[in-house]
Amino acid sequence: MSKKNRNIELTQVTQWEDGRATRVEDYLAAEEPLEMRAGRYSLGVTLRTPGDDEELVAGFLFSEGIISRREDLVALQMPSDTSPEKNLVRVTLDPSVRFASNSAARRFSAGSACGVCGKASITQLRRRGLHRPTAASLFDPEMLCQLPPKLRETQAVFVRTGGLHAAALFAPTGELLVVREDIGRHNAVDKAIGWALLGGRVPLSGHVLLVSGRGGFEIVQKSIASGIPLLASVSAPSSLAVQLARELGLTLVGFLRGRRFVIYSGEERIALSASVAAKAS
Repeated sequence: MSKKNRNIELTQVTQWEDGRATRVEDYLAAEEPLEMRAGRYSLGVTLRTPGDDEELVAGFLFSEGIISRREDLVALQMPSDTSPEKNLVRVTLDPSVRFASNSAARRFSAGSACGVCGKASITQLRRRGLHRPTAASLFDPEMLCQLPPKLRETQAVFVRTGGLHAAALFAPTGELLVVREDIGRHNAVDKAIGWALLGGRVPLSGHVLLVSGRGGFEIVQKSIASGIPLLASVSAPSSLAVQLARELGLTLVGFLRGRRFVIYSGEERIALSASVAAKAS
């Protein structure tokens, strides 16, 4: 299978519909492990949908605090599809990057749905010194309502498989910049952030991150690490995600569907006054 098509697999299934069973072909979203190594250190193993792996690795290393700037990532050695190590990426980091045996260089694994194991406390994140996103951003509610349709129109693999999460970065004007898909919602976010990091766009001040699933804790911390002031999801956030967003000043929006959304944190970045005044009149 070519690298281009490794994100989708074809299989035979039995379909039951209206009392009749038939054998049909079906598309599946691919899921394979990916290990990241820097010399003798294993930086992590994640289950992901193959594709945009360079961005995934770059975004993961940055959003998890292993690197703090683009220059810390010297090189990525990507394997070929025919290599016995096709799911191993070798990373060369700047000599200034130091590992702590119990933190950045820890051996951990990340499932496609759970986020990175071991990062389950806000106290641990405080030690990273994450900065609050800029308070200068102001977003139009009408613009936010236009974002989910733009995301759905570009979910190419989801349309074929129905089994992928998506993350999209938007400019302050609502212009779609990039969409990335993956079987893991945090992986999709890392791919989008990695795209921005490799392109010299981080910090993402004034930008919006929209995710197709729920706004979980790990996605909130990745957004804050990247300087994103507004995270929106089409579903609900978790309680820990709301707590972290409120503590570190992220604007967190959930249930962004149609002409409705719920603001869980940072409503000062959303221009509500005009709409509230219109309703009152």
